[in-house]
Amino acid sequence: MSQPNQADEGITFDTFMEGVWRQNPVFVMVLGMCPVMAVTVSAINGIAMGIATTFVLVCSSFLISLIRHLVPKEVRIATYIVIIATFVTLVDYLIQAGSLALYEALGAFIQLIVVNCIILGRAEAHASKNPPLKTVVNALGMGIGFTIGLFALGGTREILGAGKLFGISLFGEHFQPWVVMVLPPGGFFVLGGWLLLFALFRNKPATEGGHTHGA
Repeated sequence: MSQPNQADEGITFDTFMEGVWRQNPVFVMVLGMCPVMAVTVSAINGIAMGIATTFVLVCSSFLISLIRHLVPKEVRIATYIVIIATFVTLVDYLIQAGSLALYEALGAFIQLIVVNCIILGRAEAHASKNPPLKTVVNALGMGIGFTIGLFALGGTREILGAGKLFGISLFGEHFQPWVVMVLPPGGFFVLGGWLLLFALFRNKPATEGGHTHGA
């Protein structure tokens, strides 16, 4: 009776948290590294790119899920790209209209959301196989996880590289910025640090459980 009902029953808290924690796009799957490394010289840039990507991810996943039974398998990837590109164009115009300075800071990476493997991967692996509500919940979690990753890198680089956060000075005029943090090598250093920290937190419960069991 109830294939749709069974699919709805599959919506759990883990459906949302999968992208935030267990399969975080930045810190676990290490996807979308091009914008992650390029735009995260400040916290606001990271958040803006994260929100833009989340919008495209949620909207495109929802539409793909709605038409998943109507699209022939032979043209599904081309169809997904057209849908994603439509929402990317919308986001591009919205950012350009809202803040020209932010639009120039993000540059071509807004248009490159079209080829972001997170979005196309969710379309193929999840949206094309699940009902709209479950798809939206999962896509929202993935988008928020991606935004958290961008903010973590952008905030760290801005604090260490400029002594500021969201443009607000934190350490006074005597602070000596770590100039390397706003350069490409700094992005790799910060990413490596966050990957290590995230891995330690994810593995800590299992490690503690193993010690308890051994005792």
